[in-house]
Amino acid sequence: MAIRRIIRMGHPTLRQVARPVPRKAIGTAPLGRLIDDMVDTLHDYGGIGLAAPQVGESLRLAIVEITGGATRYGDVPAMPLTVFINPEVTIMNPETAGNWEGCLSVPGLRGFVERPQQIRVTALNESGARQDLELEGFLATVFQHEFDHLDGRLYIDRLKDPASLVFENEYLRYHAAGD
Repeated sequence: MAIRRIIRMGHPTLRQVARPVPRKAIGTAPLGRLIDDMVDTLHDYGGIGLAAPQVGESLRLAIVEITGGATRYGDVPAMPLTVFINPEVTIMNPETAGNWEGCLSVPGLRGFVERPQQIRVTALNESGARQDLELEGFLATVFQHEFDHLDGRLYIDRLKDPASLVFENEYLRYHAAGD
């Protein structure tokens, strides 16, 4: 297990559509090492989600782990460490809400992004078993954010108003109290 460097905005891998993980790769030692590295990296960087392209691996693989309770994102529901291989998102309700998103690949910035707040996720786990989740609110936002990385998108691509992209310190000073 190792902590990998998270690549940042401007690196070409972040703008590529990631390749599907082949079924025969699921459960293998190389994929297991990548997942372990991603978990170590997520913990070291203090994030709540990480996609394989963020560590330079153009694969449709992401992990999410949210301890829940009071976080820098406010009071949020918990989500145990979960691996998502070749995920697909279905919008259950197109009604949107906005959140101030940050990203380990876009450090020091936050942007106000509106996303659908009710989705279904279908994916495989690290053992190859199918998992189906229905997510709402903040969790729906987190998953859409992470899975955007698999399509070569960053949250900044979803900003409706460029004035809603701010530095983290200014977010905390001027915007966080209004959340």
